Amino acid sequence: MKKDILGYRVDSLSVARCADGILATLLRDAGNHRHCCWLACLNPHSYAVALDDILFSQALKDADWLVPDGAGVVLASRLLGQGVAERVTGSDIFSALHQRMNASGGMKVFFLGATEGTLSQIRDRMAKDYPDIAVVGTYSPPFKPEYSHTEIDEIINAINAVEPDVLWVGMTAPKQEKWIHQNRGRLKVKFAGAIGAVFDFYAGQVKRSHPVFQRLGLEWLPRLIQQPKRLWRRMFVSAPLFVWHVFKQKMQHSRQC
Repeated sequence: MKKDILGYRVDSLSVARCADGILATLLRDAGNHRHCCWLACLNPHSYAVALDDILFSQALKDADWLVPDGAGVVLASRLLGQGVAERVTGSDIFSALHQRMNASGGMKVFFLGATEGTLSQIRDRMAKDYPDIAVVGTYSPPFKPEYSHTEIDEIINAINAVEPDVLWVGMTAPKQEKWIHQNRGRLKVKFAGAIGAVFDFYAGQVKRSHPVFQRLGLEWLPRLIQQPKRLWRRMFVSAPLFVWHVFKQKMQHSRQC
């Protein structure tokens, strides 16, 4: 079920139900790569960035699954009477879907993004954690804001050559979401997930916050301490802007009632 959060249709499913739905799509579309379904994450920072990036906003609205990857989104849904039950992160989906794929056996994944070193670590860990999932390819794209047509063709050709069931894209937002949005029609893939920092988490490059912080909605705090230069804008610019927009919408609804 979708809930309207500041103009975005956000999924209110639990992690388990979301992963079940994606797996059902993979199994239903066995042998059919004509349509690539995909998942994106909405959090206060992505909302704030999308205010000034029309293509990013369109991409988020285009996603088949838009999950509430942020305690702020869950709290906003409650204030706005939308009732998103729980936070669902890219890491949660990554883990839950792989568990189901591994149990089903014979499925293939491809990792696009990060450095060759990170991708090598991901390959090694996947072999241990999910031995019945085949990592059929990895690709470390150039670190640049935009890719040329030739570079995009090379990436798509590398993916399509092995026809994975799942494509994980970790090029950071908003580049990863816009890339999937613009190229999904060319991909011989059943499902793609824009999961950003999950690559670094899974490879052990960045430590995810303790589960206690996750449950309290404070996962951002240890990460801010670890990566202040990268994350300060999210906490002190994007988050207040998101809160302000939530309260504006709440006040508008109150006047209409």
